[in-house]
Amino acid sequence: MRLAAYEHQHRHRVAVVEEDGMLFPLPGVSSLTTLLTETDGLPGLLAAGAAALDVPPGPHVSQVRLLPPLQPSSIRDFVTFEEHVEGVRREVDGVAGVPEQWYEAPTFYFTNPHAVYGPDQGVPVPPGSTALDFELEVGAVIGREGRDLTPERARDHIVGYTVFNDWSARDLQAAEMKVGLGPCKGKDTATTLGPYLVTADELEPYRDPEGFLRLALTARINRETVGEDLLSNMSWTFEEMTAYASRGTRVVPGDVLGSGTCGNGGCLAELWGLRGKQTPAPLQPGDTVSLTVEGIGTLTSTVIPGVEPTPLPTGRRRNRERP
Repeated sequence: MRLAAYEHQHRHRVAVVEEDGMLFPLPGVSSLTTLLTETDGLPGLLAAGAAALDVPPGPHVSQVRLLPPLQPSSIRDFVTFEEHVEGVRREVDGVAGVPEQWYEAPTFYFTNPHAVYGPDQGVPVPPGSTALDFELEVGAVIGREGRDLTPERARDHIVGYTVFNDWSARDLQAAEMKVGLGPCKGKDTATTLGPYLVTADELEPYRDPEGFLRLALTARINRETVGEDLLSNMSWTFEEMTAYASRGTRVVPGDVLGSGTCGNGGCLAELWGLRGKQTPAPLQPGDTVSLTVEGIGTLTSTVIPGVEPTPLPTGRRRNRERP
């Protein structure tokens, strides 16, 4: 089942999307995040969707403005592709290879759940950045609360998947990571999700013997293909990532777990690291990025001008007086 959040005639609705693009609104539902908190994981979500198919359809998807499928409770973005680590590490740090510590656990950081954009929505250049990049990922959506999960139990907590674009200001990121605190403002301006949430059962036919989803991934800039990979090149499954995310804490309905950026051109920084120069060039206003994930759909965004950064002083060098 495919689910979309959309705006039509000044109302926000959630609907099942049929193959012909007709929308079947879920009665009384305006937020998928809220629905997930009120239903019991995937069975509850499928039941709500099935009920919508018993009523007359609403508008066609071409007649509405698609929104992000959900407003996430939180966004954990992982780093699970070796090839991406190799390329970006060479670009950002000038170091080759993958650190051995990377293989110990599926590392993630928290990104901004208040800066989520939907399909075909303009994405502004982050203030002060001249090196904007896209990142092609898949996001798993949590539908049931849990903690200290095993990978086997975690499968029942994932309700579906969506395409995930982790926009990155590479120049801001490189400067901030010298402080040792992670991407921070380099990732703070935008994350794009969509076009739909595809329920987990729909993607089971793509699962390989190791438990990975073998989905083809394609990235295009201004209709030119710049990257292609397979989601099954991840080093951890989504169930393993969910189990790690829940270790010592909770995952809750509406949490989104990003796969991390795929390899072989899943972002520009990887290509810059491999080629030793910024080719293709950083994204500029007017550029259109289209990310396609087999079985889920195509997520398209256009870069728009951002605002100038608000001036701030540099940090004060203090005399360190004591009371």
